Amino acid sequence: MARKTLTVGWLYPDLMNIYGDRGNILTLLKRAEWRDFDARLIELGRGTTEGIDDVDVFFFGGGQDREQALVYEDLLETKQTALERAVASGASVLAVCGGYQLLGQYYQTGEGERFPGIGLIDVRTEAGKQRFIGDVVVDTDLPDIQPQTLVGFENHSGRTYLGPKAKPLGRVRMGFGNNGEDHTEGCIQGGILGTYLHGSLLPKNPHLADHLVTSALARRGITELAPLDDAAEIAAHEKILARAQRR
Repeated sequence: MARKTLTVGWLYPDLMNIYGDRGNILTLLKRAEWRDFDARLIELGRGTTEGIDDVDVFFFGGGQDREQALVYEDLLETKQTALERAVASGASVLAVCGGYQLLGQYYQTGEGERFPGIGLIDVRTEAGKQRFIGDVVVDTDLPDIQPQTLVGFENHSGRTYLGPKAKPLGRVRMGFGNNGEDHTEGCIQGGILGTYLHGSLLPKNPHLADHLVTSALARRGITELAPLDDAAEIAAHEKILARAQRR
């Protein structure tokens, strides 16, 4: 009997990889291996599309403005159509910070110059003067995760606003979130989850990692994952929650 497989696609690993976000890749792969999946990683750098149709979960990390500019044209020219096809077929996407912004409608600089995104999610981002930095605690209403809190670290000057097709990942209990105004953090639209949470996000939120994987594998009839001992991960999660409650 063939082993179950999970394929993770890492978009622009050489350029969009700051603040320890590689930990998200490691978490997805190890949690699959611990459940006896054949866990595979495909690195999707500039110009690379081979294997993209096999990907179950895409990860699109953050980068500085220079790195975002370097991947921008390639994203439009070689990845957009394939990503649209993958999401339509049921693949999941985790996009953090710069990746989150590039999947939206546009990014507008502080000088007013507007760069169109690829429009996979109904969000727009505009540069702000203040940088949002610090720990974040989010209350989410995702129906299949426990606990219903997410923790992470944000470091961004972009202000992201959601359109009617996107819904927030959650509401900030601590931190700034999408824009520091409406108390929302991240977005969910179909199989795409966008967020500003670095840190890395998934090691301290294993329940979110399992949500992404379960959502992606539903197209193969896999709707439940074997339980794992997440005591260490949840302890890290609870430590940040406790810090928030003391503030």
